[in-house]
Amino acid sequence: MELENFLQLNGFDAYLVHADSHRSPDMYYATRFLAADAFTYLHAGGDILLVSSMEKGRAKKESGINDVRSTSDYGLMDELKFHKDGGVAYCKVIARLLEKERCSAIAVPRDFPLFFGECLKAEGFRITSVKSPIAKLRENKAGSEIRAITAVQRTCEQAVALAIEVIRSARVSDDKLIHNNVPLTAEAIRAIIHHTLLDHSCEADDTIVACGPGSANPHWQGSGVLKAHQPIVLDVFPRHMVSRYYCDMSRTVVKGEPDPRITEMHSAIVEAQETAFRLIRPGVNGSDVHRAVCDTLAKAGFQVGDDEGFIHSTGHGVGLEVHEKPGLGLQDVELEAGNVVTVEPGLYYKDVGGVRVEDMVVVTDGGCKNLTILDKNLQL
Repeated sequence: MELENFLQLNGFDAYLVHADSHRSPDMYYATRFLAADAFTYLHAGGDILLVSSMEKGRAKKESGINDVRSTSDYGLMDELKFHKDGGVAYCKVIARLLEKERCSAIAVPRDFPLFFGECLKAEGFRITSVKSPIAKLRENKAGSEIRAITAVQRTCEQAVALAIEVIRSARVSDDKLIHNNVPLTAEAIRAIIHHTLLDHSCEADDTIVACGPGSANPHWQGSGVLKAHQPIVLDVFPRHMVSRYYCDMSRTVVKGEPDPRITEMHSAIVEAQETAFRLIRPGVNGSDVHRAVCDTLAKAGFQVGDDEGFIHSTGHGVGLEVHEKPGLGLQDVELEAGNVVTVEPGLYYKDVGGVRVEDMVVVTDGGCKNLTILDKNLQL
């Protein structure tokens, strides 16, 4: 639903956002203007960007909005001198903007600053907190967005492939992996991944390199010396520093001879992934995909629960956030063409560890296309 339709259907005059676009994907999506300091976006028949006088020139050049205005246009300095309070002064500026655009019924996102909301109400505006309509727009990716996500994915694959090659080439001594005559650690593999990402203008936080029984905790980042014959879960979700788009991928590898249970777990997960790939298409309920994955794993002899076995959802949306809608889990959501979602079944047992394989697909008119091309080989 376009913003204008949203406003008309719900009886609002405008949709107002105040945030910085480094931390707010909605703000960046709406404006395509990247700034660390908070600024204001107003949709009231058209898009208006309100920034500081210092940022006005840059915003005109870089943003996707034609109507760029400065807080100086609305007397910010005079308000600041009078009120001697930056928050109150800025609120007065927003009020003047709304008055000029003849807006009285204003929709704001749930994370809109409480102080500004109360201040604007005191100025006589009707402020209503709503579920973000911009977040809904972000679910359906345009071709340029899919290309941006794919580009990050290729860099991620290059980084993970390099990490896997280092693990593959390591020698084994007392069941420990040795590389360049020193023990190979999770920290060293993580550094290899991060350095490769940085070389291609990508960044990543919380990268997982989890080895052994500890990998049964899906979000354990991993630490210490990597061991032979044990699962090593690699989960990397970088963002491109220019496009701002994420990707997400997981692979599980074993240097040496894996425990037979790990091999069985890996085979079941890959089969469950294929089940999901066959089902994903426009109109399909994401919860049906999740249930099919659960059924596939259960038929292979693995439990689905809260403690061990398959203990999380099948997937989530990816875009300007690494975790966004739509999801493939318990909630009902109808998939649409342009959705980009992960498919990441995993199995986790405290005695042997975890196995997770994660690909990222885009929903197409006729099904889905896998954006991930790195192989899924378990044994190195």
